[in-house]
Amino acid sequence: MGISEERSVPIPTSDGLALEGLYVAVSGVEVGGAVVAPPHPLYGGNMDLPVLNELAHACDRAGIATLRFNWRGVGASAGTPSGEAGDADLDYGASLEQIAETVPGPLVACGYSFGAATAVRCAAREPRITRRVLVAPPPSLLDLDALERFPGKTLILTGENDDLAPADALAALAAENDRIEFALVPEADHFFAFGLAEIGKQALRFLG
Repeated sequence: MGISEERSVPIPTSDGLALEGLYVAVSGVEVGGAVVAPPHPLYGGNMDLPVLNELAHACDRAGIATLRFNWRGVGASAGTPSGEAGDADLDYGASLEQIAETVPGPLVACGYSFGAATAVRCAAREPRITRRVLVAPPPSLLDLDALERFPGKTLILTGENDDLAPADALAALAAENDRIEFALVPEADHFFAFGLAEIGKQALRFLG
């Protein structure tokens, strides 16, 4: 496999903003695309975090092009930072529209923490999405109906010591649905100072 092509791209939103995006096209056989969303914009969530890099790398190895983005008001994205679900859905939805126009084939909705909860909501509105990879989604932020009704496959990963996305609660949600897999990242907390390699390993297994 050759070197994948990485380039910065603007992502227009339906309410007139331009988000900062990073698109990585796969070198070789491309089998679809993925949007990878960062954590909460008011708590340091941005597209350069190691967890997002790990997810994007796993997608690349699986032959899936990726689009990462910064929420409105973060990095070079226009607008004002917001923790509102409606704004997050506009940003994620704009990224989904862009990747859908860029690559053929099925799509994957990925996200970390707040971004994972947003991915759950937005995946319910895009029929081309066949899989979701959710890293440390706080149960309090999850749309449980959207999580349950999604017809494709879902992987939920969380850290063994994550207080914001507790393993017991997320494992219980997965146990109720045979389309949802759960994977525990040993020793990790919500910020994954440990466990990045395990995230990549599990994501690649699921996507490969």
